[in-house]
Amino acid sequence: MDYGHELEFGVFITPTNQPPEQPVQLAQLAEAAGFDLATFQDHPYQPSFHDTWTLMTWVAASTSRIRIAPNVLNVPLRQPAVVARSAASLDLLSGGRFELGLGSGGFWDAIEAMGGTRLTPGQGVDALAEAIAIIRGVWDTSERSGLRVDGEHHRVAGAKRGPRPAHPIPLHIGAYKPRMLRLTGRLGDGWLPSLGYLQPGDLGRGNRTIDEAAARAGRDPREIRRLLNIGGALSERSTGRLQGPPDQWVEELVELALAEGIATFILAADDPTLMERFMAEVAPAVREQVAAERAERGTDTAPAVPAAALAKRAPGLDYDAIPASLTATAVEPGSWAYADARHTYMRGGAPGVVLRPTSPAQVADALAYARAQGVVEGRVPLGIRSGGHGISGRSTNEGGIVIDVGALDRIDVVDAERRLVRIGAGATWGAVARALDAHDWAITSGDYGGVGVGGLATAGGVGFLGREHGLTIDHIESIEVVLASGELVRTSRDERPELFWGMRGAGGNLGVAVAFEMIAQPVGEIGFAQLAFDASDTADLLERWGAATEASDRAVTPFLLIGRDRPGQSRIAQAMIAVDASEPETIVDHLQPFAMVGPLVQQQVVRTRYAGVIDNAAGGAHQGQGEPTTRSALLRSITPAVATALARFLDTGAHFFFQTRAMGGAIGDVDADATAFAHRDAGFSVTAFGMDRTRLDAAWDTLVAPHASGLYLSFETDQRPGRLKEAFPPATLARLRALKAEVDPENLFRDNFNVVPAALVEERSPRRTA
Repeated sequence: MDYGHELEFGVFITPTNQPPEQPVQLAQLAEAAGFDLATFQDHPYQPSFHDTWTLMTWVAASTSRIRIAPNVLNVPLRQPAVVARSAASLDLLSGGRFELGLGSGGFWDAIEAMGGTRLTPGQGVDALAEAIAIIRGVWDTSERSGLRVDGEHHRVAGAKRGPRPAHPIPLHIGAYKPRMLRLTGRLGDGWLPSLGYLQPGDLGRGNRTIDEAAARAGRDPREIRRLLNIGGALSERSTGRLQGPPDQWVEELVELALAEGIATFILAADDPTLMERFMAEVAPAVREQVAAERAERGTDTAPAVPAAALAKRAPGLDYDAIPASLTATAVEPGSWAYADARHTYMRGGAPGVVLRPTSPAQVADALAYARAQGVVEGRVPLGIRSGGHGISGRSTNEGGIVIDVGALDRIDVVDAERRLVRIGAGATWGAVARALDAHDWAITSGDYGGVGVGGLATAGGVGFLGREHGLTIDHIESIEVVLASGELVRTSRDERPELFWGMRGAGGNLGVAVAFEMIAQPVGEIGFAQLAFDASDTADLLERWGAATEASDRAVTPFLLIGRDRPGQSRIAQAMIAVDASEPETIVDHLQPFAMVGPLVQQQVVRTRYAGVIDNAAGGAHQGQGEPTTRSALLRSITPAVATALARFLDTGAHFFFQTRAMGGAIGDVDADATAFAHRDAGFSVTAFGMDRTRLDAAWDTLVAPHASGLYLSFETDQRPGRLKEAFPPATLARLRALKAEVDPENLFRDNFNVVPAALVEERSPRRTA
């Protein structure tokens, strides 16, 4: 019986503390010799043994490649929730090199002496099942509720989940008797017996019992790896099983692999010579002979996706058709990485697959797959993701395809004299700020370092240096784009200039940007102020704020935030003001007019680097939930009438977050038709977040929209007709439709604020009669 798993070899090291460094040195030797796995028994009642967790942690820190596991963990003496967190922590710290062997206990006199409870054989199975439920429950951070397991032997009542391990830690179960074998088939990832404890026929009977239990649980038996602890001696002549020359070992291990399904052989050895000879003279020959025999037999390999994960696949996708170039990194429901890949910063999602290309050619493969799955016909949604922060964009979806270009994140200086840098679309602006800071450079880029370069640099980019340096898109010299056809093109003012025009402001409708060349600006230390005002007289404060902004030097770019009102408390407005100056006196002079716009209740002013302001992302996977509810508008000025309207909007309580960002200055220096972002006359961008779509829209449409001169689509989530025309003036939209017809005539890039190709617009228009 051969389950087709790739062969691996491990070592079983005695965790002796006499001398204390010996097991660590043996693990290092095992890594150098080529072993895949180093394991340690867990007998904490032995005074001559190290504590296994402490030892494994030290070994992980003292090695770089070899995987580490207990062989096996003594569950009656280890509280499962603590085990889960210890295992996850070690896996994270070691870069995903931890595996977890579990056993129901032995040496009961010693266990009882340390406070453990003796279990009958039947109780051991139940207790281990409860422990596994807790361990896996702690690791399951996709669930937000506290973990509750009310077992007879192990209980948790609302335990917090996490941390999540770096990889799906396999659970290898030390089992011999039928009930424990059946538990292995139901719940285990591996079976880990010791050859010395087995009688002839036990491996076959154990495999059959495990396989039957797996099948009853709806699992493919090949999901369960078969490991085996072995021991013996290499000698000139044979004196018994695994007692003889290398050729005998090879023959016997090949038989165990092909006839009994053993995929991982773990050699019990504290002898460096035996370890080195085994990996030099036995393991390579076993691998070679097993591979040759499998090729002759045509043995199927173990399934890449467990049966439980297969059941979670989206019904509208052909997973077998995913291009070979993308299968190794693709993430689908049921896979370990899915919990970290499904959501974005503000939006919850459940895509059918997340494709993660590492090159433009793979982006083209992903687009070809998307077309074949029915994106053009509207059967399957398609999202393009760079940093996953997008408020308006659909960089996640339900049951569709997401192309995540996060791996395309290189940042390179192309020409230091020109300050020309090449930035991958998957980089984040925080990473860009750190990289450029080393040269005393910066590129204005929003207010949050977790935003992806690709999303912002194809939309606009209203950032903290905007009034001095313009929009982010104003610094782009060229863009590398994968078109809907899969063609990789370079676009600039001289190469495909019309596409270059459209990609700066409406790029999400035209192709997948994979890299940008941009000109950075010299930026050293800057001033950054955080002020808080009593905004009880909101209209007066907003009017004064607008006037102070418009009168300020271009070196000053202020943002103002007003949150939800709190009962019994005055309304507070919070300001963040960037001043591109390093002298304290100059910074204070620029800030003084803003300090006078209303009653100041708190203030903080620092000198810092631009990277110190923008590199503010918390890190970690996105865990957005639901759908953000926002409205956006561009305002030419905050006149008394506009200030009154904004104040009345805030009085409705339809928002929980309201922000105004300063524009004007260098942003207005650019001609309106130079980029697809045409609203160059705007002085301010305003955005509101709310909880109730109907309530927010009603208040916004009545009070704010009549004063708007356009909108910035990156902050807009209202999908009703009309938003596109507010974002792009008629001439700009017509030009974009013509460009779309050229580069994406089938409208593959449709799942956002869709610019429909001109020809399709004509087809959909009602016929006019004379």
